[in-house]
Amino acid sequence: MIPLSIAWDDIGGLVDVRERFFAGAPVDSDVRDSVLDSWKRCRSAGLEPHHLVVPYSPDVVMEEALLRAADPVLERLTTSLAHVSMAVAICDGQARVVQRRGGKGRLSALLDDMNFAPGFCAAEDFAGSNGAGTALAGRGPTYLVGGEHFADCMSVLACAGAPVRNPLSGRIEAVLDISCLLGDGDPAMMRLVQEAAHDIEARLLEQSTERERALLAAYRMASRGSSAAGDGPRQPDHRPWKPGGGQDGEGLGRIDLAVLREKAEELIASPHRTLDEVTLSGGRVATLLRRPVTGAAGETGVVVEARVLGGPRLRHTKLTSPAGPTVPVRGTEGPEGAPTRGGTIAPPGRARAADPLPGTVPTARAAPAPPAVPATLASSAVQPDGTHDESGAEGWVLLVGEPGVGRLAVLARRRLELLHDASVRIGTTLDVTRTAEELTEVTVPRFADFAAVDLPDSVLHGDEPGPLGSGSMLRRVALESIHQESHLYEVGDLFRYVASTPQARSWEAGQSVLEPVLSEAQGWLAQDPERLRKVLEAGIHSLITVPLRARGTTLGIAVFYRSEKPAPFEDDDLSLAQEVVGRAATSIDNARRYTREHNTALALQRSLLPRGRPEPSAVEVAYRYLPAQAGVSGDWFDVIPLSGARVALVVGDVVGHGLHAAATMGRLRTAVHNFCSLDLPPDELLTHLDDLVGRLDRGEGWEVDNTQADSGIVGATCLYTVYDPVSRHCTLTRAGHPLPAIVGPDGTVDFVDLPAGPPLGLGGMPFETVEMELAENSQLVLYTDGLIEDRHRDIDNGLDRLRTVLACPGREPEETCEAVLDALVQGRPNDDVALLVARTHALGADRVAQWDISGDPALVSRARVAVTEQLSAWGLDELAFTTELVVSELVTNAIRHASGPVQLRILRDRTLICEVSDGSSTSPRLQRARTEDEGGRGLFLVARLTDRWGTRYTPHGKIIWTEQQLP
Repeated sequence: MIPLSIAWDDIGGLVDVRERFFAGAPVDSDVRDSVLDSWKRCRSAGLEPHHLVVPYSPDVVMEEALLRAADPVLERLTTSLAHVSMAVAICDGQARVVQRRGGKGRLSALLDDMNFAPGFCAAEDFAGSNGAGTALAGRGPTYLVGGEHFADCMSVLACAGAPVRNPLSGRIEAVLDISCLLGDGDPAMMRLVQEAAHDIEARLLEQSTERERALLAAYRMASRGSSAAGDGPRQPDHRPWKPGGGQDGEGLGRIDLAVLREKAEELIASPHRTLDEVTLSGGRVATLLRRPVTGAAGETGVVVEARVLGGPRLRHTKLTSPAGPTVPVRGTEGPEGAPTRGGTIAPPGRARAADPLPGTVPTARAAPAPPAVPATLASSAVQPDGTHDESGAEGWVLLVGEPGVGRLAVLARRRLELLHDASVRIGTTLDVTRTAEELTEVTVPRFADFAAVDLPDSVLHGDEPGPLGSGSMLRRVALESIHQESHLYEVGDLFRYVASTPQARSWEAGQSVLEPVLSEAQGWLAQDPERLRKVLEAGIHSLITVPLRARGTTLGIAVFYRSEKPAPFEDDDLSLAQEVVGRAATSIDNARRYTREHNTALALQRSLLPRGRPEPSAVEVAYRYLPAQAGVSGDWFDVIPLSGARVALVVGDVVGHGLHAAATMGRLRTAVHNFCSLDLPPDELLTHLDDLVGRLDRGEGWEVDNTQADSGIVGATCLYTVYDPVSRHCTLTRAGHPLPAIVGPDGTVDFVDLPAGPPLGLGGMPFETVEMELAENSQLVLYTDGLIEDRHRDIDNGLDRLRTVLACPGREPEETCEAVLDALVQGRPNDDVALLVARTHALGADRVAQWDISGDPALVSRARVAVTEQLSAWGLDELAFTTELVVSELVTNAIRHASGPVQLRILRDRTLICEVSDGSSTSPRLQRARTEDEGGRGLFLVARLTDRWGTRYTPHGKIIWTEQQLP
């Protein structure tokens, strides 16, 4: 039984649902999916439920073979339903009613009134949802009851329909329908109509088998007659073929026999070829000869003989010969060897099973045919020059069949080959556009003359596609054609399909659409009449559009066109297109999901990398970041301003790729910024970073959803450099990272002999630093290992090439970046590449003022005067009052609470920097004094009057520093 979502006690059971459907409201939960899909197709075709225009053809006929097969089945079905009021109708492959049997009284009158009678068309796009039309549109059995019919006049009926297919080709040749009044309806009607359709298909196959047997018998009798009369050439000897010489294929391997059958099918399907030559294993050559034959009842067909030669190839170059005679036979007799499935027959004298041809259905053995009258038929091998083959290689019957069936077998095999190639060639990458291109490349010209794939931009970006009716646009991402003059939309064009087009209907209904005659498809022409008339003039005559559906989502549309030469698309082509596009849709969806994940990871990584170009006065920087082919990675770089006009340059690399590497990189970069704010020395900073990585690697963090600890990382490397523009000193330290390069103003290149140190996370080993003085306008070059090392180049070779390209004096940092990447990176790298180039500057003596102050508090006033005079010389009188207060407070605190020498220094950089150093390692604390307190407000005032302040430690004490913005 088929479950129904609504109880159908009355005719108006779906009135409310249908009204909501026509109003555009969702009704998915109230009606079956198959019915809803049919309603959508009807609405797209512009049908009105209260007014139908059903075409009428007075001369509808059906093929005689189909009628012979259907008549007994229809008679039996009508008789079995005589006790109930049910009508049985058979329609042709276009849903036009050919016959209607049974059904009396009110039912007959209703069917006549609604034009369900011989000559009228019941196709869904004319008559709406009904048993025959919907079964044809859906290419499968269907059951509709009451208000599920689209037309109002049909809501009093219950109908069941099923397609009848040609058992050899799979093409729908007819549609069978059972109709009754609503009260007499039963879902079991669909089982009855399916069984009847299968009975008709079986009788069609029996007719084909009988014809093949008659043809074989005619061939056998013609051969005997020729031999007995002595008026023909020598006939084949039916002794078994043995290795090294023989006739009937015994001793040939399975592969050789399969090759012979395949070539025989092609020979049967080719009306202008009569001879073929096939090379087999072991140096043997088989000659195939095509002979036409006619049976007693007028059946026409073809027999293919095979001869195997054990020696060298035949001495001819052309593989065609004059066609053999067509021999009329007045009768037939049972063959000595019974035919097997698919038209392949056993050698004379015994039965040999054979594989069925593609697209055929095995049938039961038919009864022997009546005796035959001898006839004449030549059976010796014919050479290209017209002479007979007397080489001793005698033949046997390999295949018998009809040319039409042979054509279907060849087409079926080609379709299987196309499906195989599609499974191999589509989806080789995780790129949406490339996958769409692979779909068009596979199908042109083997299946269609033109193929196109249209996708929303959202799919190209990895997002979910929206509904086509919401105004979303489609972009043509792939187009393959046999020539350029197609006048179709080109790759990159953005457009919207009109609702009446097959593409829009296919998208909305999620079903494939076949338009066999485009010149009559007004809905297709409405898209762009001027352009599409040129398409028709170019010879394009038929179209198939298939939605790219994967995991319940429609991603886009694939469209196939044929032009004048090939035959128009048929139902079989529609099934093949659905299969190929279905495989491609899964690959496109996989690529889309990968694109989304990749874009998410890239967005995360970019959000964690520096934004904009840093502009510290100490250095002039340029940088490049190239992501790897494998996706996002954990490489990063940073330019971090420090106190005292200094700058920190950082380059790091987290091992691995993907979101985890990018997230770990973000953690480490944030940690470096935090440690820099503490003004830690480089070796101490890496020690703290090493400890952090170790804790992350051990999973010492918050658990995710209390179920899974933080996953560990494999490792990370880092290079940390601090440059002071006042002293031009550079301090460097590294943890397992490649050596930095220093390019002098004269172009000399040196790789700093810096102890490597262990990668971050290993722990237990101290990090060493190297301090050196750099000439002004030197260039510091920091990079990750992806720049100098890959699978085709070792690190030493990479360093040599880097040294060569850097040895150029007077080059700007931007030019250095371009030159390095051009020389060392070809295409997209296998690993991420981070490159940072910094040209050093010096802060001249005219921008630095420094005073040594002894421990006498009386000298504080002299310090204020000296600072005021210096600010006046620099033209910064506006900052004099604030700076006096800051200097007074910091110098007084150093004299009172610290030890050792006190030094005051001010620097005019991008900000005004004030520094007071002493020999104590005790850091002052910011306090909030109470109302009755007499002290504790000095450092609070300093913090309020300046933009930034802080403390950094030196080997001999500490420095308290402040910064103020210049006016």
